[in-house]
Amino acid sequence: DDQKAKNILTSGLSFDEFSRTARCKSAKEIWNMLEVTHEGTMDMRRTRNHTLISEYEAFRMKNGETISELQTRFTHIVNHLLGLGKMFEDEELNIKILNCLTRTWEPKITTIKESKNLATMMMEALFGKLLAYEHELTQ
Repeated sequence: DDQKAKNILTSGLSFDEFSRTARCKSAKEIWNMLEVTHEGTMDMRRTRNHTLISEYEAFRMKNGETISELQTRFTHIVNHLLGLGKMFEDEELNIKILNCLTRTWEPKITTIKESKNLATMMMEALFGKLLAYEHELTQ
């Protein structure tokens, strides 16, 4: 019944969210209000998706950026795209990471690419190799 559904939906809401939904007359209205509040309208999601894809495509290492900082930025974009339903192969992500690095990384990029295991290497393992190399460079 609709009243039970309304009670279930509103029981876990914060005070602010509950206030937003107080005028809703049905569980469906509450659900729609929460969906728009948390996920946005279809147009907003489409725009966010396009923005994230553009950020992914234009992704480059910034001057003076550490591998850890790069990993945080890259992972943030990729996780949001995954949340929107985009799928990635490990190799695609690894190649993207290697191609976004600055020229000072060229020797390590060549070594990693020659190892020919980009298709099976997890992104975290690649970042581990890059972090180790960065540590060597700063010693």
